[in-house]
Amino acid sequence: MATYKKKGYKPKKEKIVQEVEETFDETQSTTAEVFNNLDEAANKSEQWIEKNNKPLFYGLVAVAVVILGYLAYNKFVAEPTEMTASNELAYPRTFFDQAATSTGQAADSLYTLGLEGGDGKYGFLDIAKSFSGTKAGNLANYYAGISYLKMKKYSEAIEYLSNFSSDDELLGPTALGAIGDAFADINQLKDALEYYEKAANKKDNQFTTPLFLFKAGQTAMELKEYGKAESLFTTIKQKYAETDQGRDIEKYINGAKYAQ
Repeated sequence: MATYKKKGYKPKKEKIVQEVEETFDETQSTTAEVFNNLDEAANKSEQWIEKNNKPLFYGLVAVAVVILGYLAYNKFVAEPTEMTASNELAYPRTFFDQAATSTGQAADSLYTLGLEGGDGKYGFLDIAKSFSGTKAGNLANYYAGISYLKMKKYSEAIEYLSNFSSDDELLGPTALGAIGDAFADINQLKDALEYYEKAANKKDNQFTTPLFLFKAGQTAMELKEYGKAESLFTTIKQKYAETDQGRDIEKYINGAKYAQ
């Protein structure tokens, strides 16, 4: 049987080749356009750099000077100053440590020596003032504040403890709690409660947190804020039952509950 080809018929293979060639041409054209755009952008960048090379150079020099200046300051100013302040702090701390195991006038005399220094040596007050930007200067505020608190000089205690800042697990909360103690001793109970709560929330641990939650609860009871006191005592029961404050906390919870 004879086979006839229609007029204009093209084999499928030729058609596929033609489509591939057309696609290739389009892709090649798009790629060329992308590279042309990249070349144009690069040329513009080069022109901009050539035009602004001096400001860029001076800017880089300025950054380098700042970095080198910072490194030099740390190496030749900050580090030696920190070392000096730390060495100075050792002298008044000996009196502070001795005072902690003494009582009455003997303790007050030792705290005073720690605060004011002697024999040409700095005390906590001098270190806090002269080395205010150092870690030792910051720590001197803490020792000064605690010294004044022990001497029942509450305004001075609050002042110096407020100038101290720390993220240490124990020192940070203890300083805030000591401010609370100072306010409690001068019967400013609302302020005392505020600082006890700050101390309790500063760091979550098994020592300072339940201690200051308990002090906050007792202060709330004195302020007749019984609902708040119950909440504070209950937190101790729920989270810190094994601590000294948690072992018999149930009676304080009941006391606050029945007082309402």
